Order: sequence, then structure tokens, then C-alpha cells
Amino acid sequence: MKFATVSKSLLMGFALILATSAFAATKGSLQLNNPVVLNGTTLKAGDYKVEWDGSGPNVELSILKGKNVVAKTSAHLVDLPAAAQEDAAVTVKNDSGPSSLAGLRFHGKKYGLDLSSASDGMQGGSSK
Repeated sequence: MKFATVSKSLLMGFALILATSAFAATKGSLQLNNPVVLNGTTLKAGDYKVEWDGSGPNVELSILKGKNVVAKTSAHLVDLPAAAQEDAAVTVKNDSGPSSLAGLRFHGKKYGLDLSSASDGMQGGSSK
């Protein structure tokens, strides 16, 4: 009887840990060599932090410079066929002005973030 009680407690504790991690914000880094546009905001060349929060494939992405949020947008978590070789920004060239930020990849991860409305946004060229 005592073993059953301990087992139930351990199982519930494990489930709580899994549920908490599923809703925790995830972080990454972003290095831009050229300015890009995201939701009408121009991000200058430089180093940024990225954080996303959500459950399932739809997440809310925040891009931070230091501790300040400089841009926010919705994103889709997508599976990649192989782990990314490096952190990379996926950009789409515009006819005039800076390129648009369409996605993010993270070193060693088999997932990325698609910021474009097109389903093939992660297939574009990337720049570190």
C-alpha cells in the first residue's frame, strides 16, 4: 500500500514537471549582419536574444536587444530535416529596402521558427 502511494506521488510530480516545461519560454540568439524588417520594425545589424512562448506549433516570439523588447510577432515552430549547423536568420529579399526576417534556425536543433505567412518560409536563403 505504501509503495502505491509513493508511486502515485512520483508520477504526479513527473507530470507536473513535464507540464511546466511545456509552457516555459524558450530562448535563442540571433546575429544580424544586415538590417532586416519584422512587422514594420527595422532591426539593425547586431546581436539579439530571442524568446518564444506557447504550446504547440504556434508561439509568440519576442526579440530583445539587451533587456529591451524591440519586436514581437507570432511564429510557427517547424521541424527541420536535420539539425542546423549554426544559428541563422532566414531572410526574404524585398524589391526595395532591407530584407524581411522570415525565420530562425538554432545551432544543433532540429526545429526552427517560421515567421513568414508562406508555408515554405524556412526554405529561403539564410545569413548568419
